Amino acid sequence: MQQLDAAVVSIDEVMPDVYLIWLNCPLIASAAKPGQFVMVRCGDNLLRRPFSIHQVNDDRSSFALLFSVIGNGTEWLSQCKASDKLDVLGPLGNGFSILPKARNILLVGGGIGVAPLPFLAQTAMNKGCDVTLLLGAASVCYLCPPHLIPAEVECIMSTDDGTAGVKGFITGVICQHYLADQIFACGPAPMYRTMAKMRELKGKPVQVSLEARMGCGFGLCYGCTIKTKQGLKQICKDGPVFEMDDIIWSEFADV
Repeated sequence: MQQLDAAVVSIDEVMPDVYLIWLNCPLIASAAKPGQFVMVRCGDNLLRRPFSIHQVNDDRSSFALLFSVIGNGTEWLSQCKASDKLDVLGPLGNGFSILPKARNILLVGGGIGVAPLPFLAQTAMNKGCDVTLLLGAASVCYLCPPHLIPAEVECIMSTDDGTAGVKGFITGVICQHYLADQIFACGPAPMYRTMAKMRELKGKPVQVSLEARMGCGFGLCYGCTIKTKQGLKQICKDGPVFEMDDIIWSEFADV
C-alpha cells in the first residue's frame, strides 16, 4: 500500500454517467492484483472514495477505474482532465484467487459490478483458462461496452427490459453455466442473495466482491465490518473478495 500522485492519462464517459479514467502510476499498477481497489481523494471531500481496479495496461505503468457518478466526490472525479494529478492510496485489500486446477472460469457482473472483472478475465486467460462473462444491466445503454472486455472472453448478456440479450436478471442465466470450475461475481447485494440460494451453486467455489462505504480503506475505522461464519470481518482489510458461502447474507446490509 502506497500513497502516491497519479496523473490522469484520459477520461471518457463510456455509459450514461459512467466514466473510465486511466491513471499513470507504475508503483500501483505493477503491484495490483484483480479484485483489489484504490482510495482516491476527490476534491475537498474529507474521506477518500474506494474504486475497484478495472484494468492494468500491458507494461503495468497505468491502471483504469470504471465508476458511476453518484455523489459530489464522483462528480468531481468525472470532471478531471488529462495531466491532472490525483492523490491515490493503494493497491488495497485482498483480491480474487484463481484455483490452480481451474480451467473454465465463469464471471458474473451485475451493472457497474463489472468494474473489476476485465482485469480478472485477462489474468485468468494469461493462466490458460477459458473465460465466460455473464453480464447483466437494467438496459442496453448500461451494458459494459465490448471494447472494455478482452476480445477472447465469451460474453453472454441480459437486460432487465429485454433491450439486449436475455430478458431478465443475470442470475437467471447462471444455471446454464454453473459447471465452470470456479465462479467469480461482482454486483449488488440482491444478486448475491439470489446466488446464495441457488441449488446449482451449492458446494461450488464462488468468490464475490463486496461493496461498502469505507472510511479509511485499510482496517482502522471498522466502518465496513460484516458478519461471516468465521466471525466479524472488514471488507477493506479482509476483503473485498470473500467466499460466498462464508457471508451471513441475512445480516449483510445493502449499500
